[in-house]
Amino acid sequence: MEQKKRNLFVILTSLFITNAILAELIGVKIFSLERSFGFSPANLNIIGDHILDFNLTAGVMIWPVVFITTDIINEYFGTKGVKRITTITIILIAYCFLIISLTIWLTPADFWLDVNKVEGSTFNINYAFSRIFGQGIGIIVGSLVAFLIGQLLDALVFAKLKRLTGHKMIWLRATGSTLISQFVDSFVVLYVAFYLMSPETFRWPLDQVAAVGSINYIYKFAVAISLTPLVYLCHFLIDKYLGKENAKKLKDEAIAQG
Repeated sequence: MEQKKRNLFVILTSLFITNAILAELIGVKIFSLERSFGFSPANLNIIGDHILDFNLTAGVMIWPVVFITTDIINEYFGTKGVKRITTITIILIAYCFLIISLTIWLTPADFWLDVNKVEGSTFNINYAFSRIFGQGIGIIVGSLVAFLIGQLLDALVFAKLKRLTGHKMIWLRATGSTLISQFVDSFVVLYVAFYLMSPETFRWPLDQVAAVGSINYIYKFAVAISLTPLVYLCHFLIDKYLGKENAKKLKDEAIAQG
């Protein structure tokens, strides 16, 4: 049992950390959700005069994996497990951005610039590298703050709902905790990155923060609901791997630690 418990924790931790870091790195790309599926832009007027489409960061494509992994870790290892992994992940994300910043500072080799030139254009691969990986400090801080608050809130709400529902109503605690935590996350990251830490000349008005945050949350809301069957599948596979009695014991221990 102990070996299987350790194996499960290592697998879940690996999935959580890998996808969280990857989401941060690919989040620099903004894509059109509607056009990616062949639809016209939504042109929604949610708040103020801002006409918005579902233009999202590429990171949202894999954040659902982080949501699900968070809830599974909470289910079997409690809030302590979530807090421990969240802390480690934040340190590793900060480390990744530090190393990336150092590599941007390094002087590029002449031959590397030459072999990557595009004939007939002014393409500069070193400039492209810096623009793609060199995210602004405001975005980095905003992302980390939102991630920390979102994860801790998710763990807290999940634990409270679990104490109320016991081993029943998995959908309520999994989906409910995600919907609440991601509501906060959707607005915190934008507020910190584009309002609180942004230079005054580039600062977003608060109604724009609210409007874009609403678009992001609508997407996350829809994804959280649609992934409910996957949550049940994950529980089924883990219970089968651990054995029903061992799985129940582990869940009871998670409830007890609160």
